[in-house]
Amino acid sequence: MKSILVHPPQAPIRAEIQLAASKSECNRALIINALTGFKSELTNISEARDSQTMLRLLNSSDAVADVIDAGTTMRFLTAYFAVTGQKKTMTGTPRMCERPIGILVDALRSLGADITYEKEKGYPPLKLNGFNYSGNNELTMRGDVSSQYISALLMIAPELPSGLTIKLEGEVGSRPYIEMTLNQMAHFGIDYKADWQTNTLYIPALKYQPQPYAIESDWSGASYWYSIVALAEDAEVELLGLKKDSLQGDSEIVQIMKNLGVDSVFTDRGVLLTKIAPAASIGWDFTNCPDLAQTVAVCCAVKKIRLSLTGVESLKIKETDRIFALQQELKKLGAELKEVEKDHLYEVTAISDIPTDPVPSIHTYDDHRMAMAFAPVGMVTPVIIEEPGVVVKSYPGYWKDLAKVTTWEEV
Repeated sequence: MKSILVHPPQAPIRAEIQLAASKSECNRALIINALTGFKSELTNISEARDSQTMLRLLNSSDAVADVIDAGTTMRFLTAYFAVTGQKKTMTGTPRMCERPIGILVDALRSLGADITYEKEKGYPPLKLNGFNYSGNNELTMRGDVSSQYISALLMIAPELPSGLTIKLEGEVGSRPYIEMTLNQMAHFGIDYKADWQTNTLYIPALKYQPQPYAIESDWSGASYWYSIVALAEDAEVELLGLKKDSLQGDSEIVQIMKNLGVDSVFTDRGVLLTKIAPAASIGWDFTNCPDLAQTVAVCCAVKKIRLSLTGVESLKIKETDRIFALQQELKKLGAELKEVEKDHLYEVTAISDIPTDPVPSIHTYDDHRMAMAFAPVGMVTPVIIEEPGVVVKSYPGYWKDLAKVTTWEEV
């Protein structure tokens, strides 16, 4: 499909949605399972392309590991293949090869990995040439770098003869993702120590123990349904497979969306979303949940709720420069994303009503979250989403699920 046109619903929304599995949980479970010798029983494995790519490459003997556009897969597999001594060339799409990986490579080299850059220093493609343990059992890293670097190192730490201590300097970003990693490691028998007063993480040298593991539904995917309920005139949606005590940082959407007019009631099957009165403005620090920023920004723009955002610096090095992408596409909705303090504070404000002639056509920049964040605009006014197939990266059934609450067509 080149583009789809989403139409506003013609009746009150009443729906149950079985969400896709969390690719964040799934990708960690796949790496840990590989480190058990593929002896664990994993259920509810994500159908997202990122996770399926991870699964395929873990079971491949090919010399080249092409992660396509999957950043988590690139970082986790680089650490896994390195510590297990596998000789691989790590590569991906042109955009993937523009995303930095030098911090992780430097850390792995200090542990004993032989890694060379095929082209530009600090970026894929990489050549992994084996592993000879250096004896180093301590790393110091900036805390505000991608949590995926830290999680990649944590998961391989038990394989090192002396374990590993990681000291994080400065502010720690995306801490819930680090805690997710540690909690999943604990499920498989790793007795870690985390001192968040000093930001020191200690992983002893232990063997992962095979265990059954059921992967939770995806809170990132849930966020788009929160936006749908917030924007629809009359809506009640139950999202199945979510847990109140989730390991996922994006479960923060529950608190965020109270300000945007959505209440959450947990049931024995998931969470029921209903409409409540929204606030006039909201300020939020997205340091621990950056993947929610696009959804919340679009929802606020349409509802004309002033939004102040901090903690979104990492959005510039995602699948696309998401700050730039939001700035360009929000203009089409009569709103703007303005940088108030350089690389720190941004504001979303509605400048005018959403233009209807022509129908806004949203460019998705080969970014799954751009497509899914802007589609709920269709609850209020027709909207065109370009290149809708990008959702396969994390939520392949998104358009099929959306058809349960409104109509859309290929254009």
